[in-house]
Amino acid sequence: MQGSTIDEYQVSPNSEPSAEGAVAAHEEHPDYRVLGLIVFLASESLMFGGMFASYLIYRGVSATWPPEGTEVELLVPAINTIILVSSSFVIHNGDVAIKKNNISGMRLWYIITAIMGVIFLGGQVYEYLTLGYGLTTNVFSNCFYLMTGFHGLHVTVGVLLILGVLWRSRRPGHYGETKHVGIEMAEIYWHFVDIIWIILFTLLYILTLF
Repeated sequence: MQGSTIDEYQVSPNSEPSAEGAVAAHEEHPDYRVLGLIVFLASESLMFGGMFASYLIYRGVSATWPPEGTEVELLVPAINTIILVSSSFVIHNGDVAIKKNNISGMRLWYIITAIMGVIFLGGQVYEYLTLGYGLTTNVFSNCFYLMTGFHGLHVTVGVLLILGVLWRSRRPGHYGETKHVGIEMAEIYWHFVDIIWIILFTLLYILTLF
């Protein structure tokens, strides 16, 4: 019709977009779900920050820290730290693999990451069972269980997210070179969990022992 704007070409409803068009759409229209996740993690950081601040205040006003009978051991937490920090590099390999359209490689790296997360949680449970003090023993133990338990909850959620990615990857074409937002979100969340643990490990173990 005269005076109307006509596209240079038309795409039929049943036609598949080209790889170049998919890449262009991916770059021009970012998925704001990632932004939503970052905002959520920022709010979680504030919650952890409040716990860290409370812990430091209690430590500052206490004559002896930790109180007698609530000593911490370093071996199991140190092993757990190595496992969790290493898992960040492992999960990143999965993200690199999917951006090369390597589905099997992504699955392998994400399976390894999930296993490392479960091992971390197992180490935390073992530590709880062998500490010799409980949640209500004193202020230190209360802070210790609250912060490590809350972090452990986040690790559990992270493992479930990874398993969710693996489950959805069973569908052909669900993830690929230009379709990997879910994979990126799982990776970002996992990096967040690792960063929080590094801070926790420093406050609860390194500074307490040294």
